[in-house]
Amino acid sequence: MTLLSVNVNKVAVLRNSRGGLLPDPIDAARCALGAGCDGITVHPRPDQRHIRTEDVLRFPEVLGYAEFNIEGNPFAACRGSYPGLLELVRQTRPAQVTLVPDSDGQLTSDHGFDLSRHDPRLQALIASFKQEGCRVSLFVDAAAPGIARVADYAADRIEIYTGPYAAAFASNTFSRQLDECAATAAEATSVGLGVNAGHDLDQQNLGPLLQAIPCIAEVSIGHALFSEALYQGLADTVRRYLAIVRQSPSPS
Repeated sequence: MTLLSVNVNKVAVLRNSRGGLLPDPIDAARCALGAGCDGITVHPRPDQRHIRTEDVLRFPEVLGYAEFNIEGNPFAACRGSYPGLLELVRQTRPAQVTLVPDSDGQLTSDHGFDLSRHDPRLQALIASFKQEGCRVSLFVDAAAPGIARVADYAADRIEIYTGPYAAAFASNTFSRQLDECAATAAEATSVGLGVNAGHDLDQQNLGPLLQAIPCIAEVSIGHALFSEALYQGLADTVRRYLAIVRQSPSPS
């Protein structure tokens, strides 16, 4: 069975755009967990433009038995109150850490690691994360060469970057991208790796992906989920506000 991890970064983006404390990504996590999701994902960055260090440290208290997945660039240096990904993992002990080669200039993660040649720095960092007791997943492009190297690094899983598949799905020209994702998953499982998937997955394209790749252990979904919630959850919110204002005294 594929598990759903809800990425709550977008809630922090909305909070930070206004300042203050609302909406609180911790409350969003509670809501998602109450609805039955299997885990929560956050992706803190050194510039802390959405999820911040103090947010990350609060999540373990609300997770219960659900999994916590922290994404991030293991090479990003400490800055301000951002202590580095490894230190955040040490302080929160997530079930999984997903290593992503993003930079400050990226609006969102848009490519996986270059696995075409051995990187001893990455191998050493994976060993450090494993020492903290968490599962390690590496963000990779579909059809990227060198998937077997992830196993050589002693990582546990890959996360397939599904952005190109999602973009092609929107124009109904996705068969090649879906085949690439499936081939990457097959190569990973052949060397003993688990398979996650994420990026731009939504209610339309998720089903075909899971039909084609039933071995996917986990999907991490944030942007589309909260975009859809604006509409699918908005009507009920409006009704609740109407109930409040209609119960208030009429102007004299």
